[in-house]
Amino acid sequence: MQVSSLNEVKIYSLSCGKSLPEWLSDRKKRALQKKDVDVRRRIELIQDFEMPTVCTTIKVSKDGQYILATGTYKPRIRCYDTYQLSLKFERCLDSEVVTFETLSDDYSKIVFLHNDRYIEFHSQSGFYYKTRIPKFGRDFSYHYPSCDLYFVGASSEVYRLNLEQGRYLNPLHTDAAENNVCDINSVHGLFATGTIEGRVECWDPRSRNRVGLLDCALNSVTADSEINSLPTISALKFNGALTMAVGTSTGQVLLYDLRSDKPLLVKDHQYGLPIKSVHFQDSLDLILSADSRIIKMWNKNSGKIFTSLEPEHDLNDVCLYHNSGMLLTANETPKMGIYYIPVLGPAPRWCSFLDNLTEELEENPESTVYDDYKFVTKKDLENLGLTHLIGSPFLRAYMHGFFMDIRLYHKVKLMVNPFAYEEYRKDKIRQKIEETRAQRVQLKKLPKVNKELALKLIEEEEEKQKSTWKKKVKSLPNILTDDRFKVMFENPDFQVDEESEEFRLLNPLVSKISEKRKKKLRLLEQQELHGKEEEEEPEGKPSDAESSESSDDEKDWVEEVRKQRKLLQQEEKVKRQERRKEDQQTVLKPQFYEIKAGEEFRSFKDSAMKQKLLNKTLEDRLKIEAKNGTLSVSDTTVGSKQLTFTLKRSEQQKKQQEAEKLHRQERKKLRRSAGHLKSRHRRGRPFH
Repeated sequence: MQVSSLNEVKIYSLSCGKSLPEWLSDRKKRALQKKDVDVRRRIELIQDFEMPTVCTTIKVSKDGQYILATGTYKPRIRCYDTYQLSLKFERCLDSEVVTFETLSDDYSKIVFLHNDRYIEFHSQSGFYYKTRIPKFGRDFSYHYPSCDLYFVGASSEVYRLNLEQGRYLNPLHTDAAENNVCDINSVHGLFATGTIEGRVECWDPRSRNRVGLLDCALNSVTADSEINSLPTISALKFNGALTMAVGTSTGQVLLYDLRSDKPLLVKDHQYGLPIKSVHFQDSLDLILSADSRIIKMWNKNSGKIFTSLEPEHDLNDVCLYHNSGMLLTANETPKMGIYYIPVLGPAPRWCSFLDNLTEELEENPESTVYDDYKFVTKKDLENLGLTHLIGSPFLRAYMHGFFMDIRLYHKVKLMVNPFAYEEYRKDKIRQKIEETRAQRVQLKKLPKVNKELALKLIEEEEEKQKSTWKKKVKSLPNILTDDRFKVMFENPDFQVDEESEEFRLLNPLVSKISEKRKKKLRLLEQQELHGKEEEEEPEGKPSDAESSESSDDEKDWVEEVRKQRKLLQQEEKVKRQERRKEDQQTVLKPQFYEIKAGEEFRSFKDSAMKQKLLNKTLEDRLKIEAKNGTLSVSDTTVGSKQLTFTLKRSEQQKKQQEAEKLHRQERKKLRRSAGHLKSRHRRGRPFH
């Protein structure tokens, strides 16, 4: 998928890639897809979306299900079903099609205007009827309320064909010698035709009288435009009840309000090519105007460019898919163009997966490099003597310059400057020398953080270079030049702590070796202060330093480790003594603890007992609880065991229970004594 961007608007080309010829068999096509990477990676949104040689017109049915396109050679029409993403049918015609229109919502009723004055009607099954008009036709429009077809062409008359009666009606007589284009307003039915003299005549179909005349040729001339001939009307489009856009043969687009004879806005394409088609995009208030070279999208209120699209081949027709961001083009090439612009709207329902695909591409952007093209400015063209190529296919205008083929650029540069190779060779030699100089030790450019580590890495790199000069060894990447470790020499949080225990035990010789680096760092500071520059020896170190410090480097590693351990032990003893002194000096203060609500303080032994119970296993705890009577184990009838836990009670609860028991016993005694007295009274015995 090819992606282009202008003004931060991304345009996805869904038809780029190689197209396979029709005469190839399916077996050969599959073999080509396996061999050729470009064929395998191409995106084929609609199968066989192409013509044998050239596509002339392209339209979408009103229901959005079918895409119809006409082309040559042989003259034909192809209908594509978007729900199946494939070709629905193909019909060959007797002559080339100038334009066509669908009268129904689908493909069941189509009218073709041929270049040999014939009008051909097709139904769902195929050819239906054929008739002729007196003059060669160039465009036509259908008036739905009256079922009339209005044809304009190489005549001053506008021919009317009524499809309900099946006969020609009286034509409309215009003041023009010839008429190029026409359109009918869908709101109030006003008919407008663009003439060869650069005027637009508006007619009322009900009264068949002219109701307005606009002189667009005079209004299209601006201070910046250069016009060599009289502008003619080449495109015409209504939008709503009052807005109309007119395209001229000199590359201007005029936007009119029907209540005024002066244009609201004049937009120049700057190419001097006739405008092929004009479309309105209502959601963003945009106008899409296209000539044979470029499609421009601009704001209809301010005229500011929104984005533009330049296909590889010349354009014949442009069609904007309804309520979406998809654009279809008919080109001077077999392959028809499909472009998707997410900013204009969502993808159609039949290819909704394009939204997810483009979102993934936007999340992972890739930089595009034009390897086959060279960007040159106008000054470069003057130096090369190629200013006469401006406007030709060899130069593609872009930004403040042009893109040209890299092969052509090299050929012309070789002819203009034959000694360019010698200059290129000298530049390469100079770059090689600078690279070797950059690899040497440069004390002046040591980082601020971890200077000793950087110096160590530089020395190791020098030793590796010496070994590679003697033996052919693969050179590994240097940490200093690697971006992944850049923060280690910039952020002070990554400073190596040489006084830590781990560092001293792992690197016992570092203290001796670091003395050399410290000397170099002192020299560096002196050089920075005094601003002196000293040349280094080619081998990296002076011979005197190597002879004087060679004895330190040959010390035994084990002895150094022992010394470091003894030093660490002594330091620990000193730290312990300091801690003891601090402890003796500190005065202990009583600590207070807060008891949780609902708990009683018994003693510190209970907490110790709880801690011991928590440390014991579950089996030991169950045994202890069984002894205390808080747990009972019994066998069930099924064969399993049943555990019953009784919660421990506090002393206050025990006292309450004992008081309740005494109270119950006293009440029982009182009840017994009262019953005994009643029985004696019944027997007649006196009370004592």
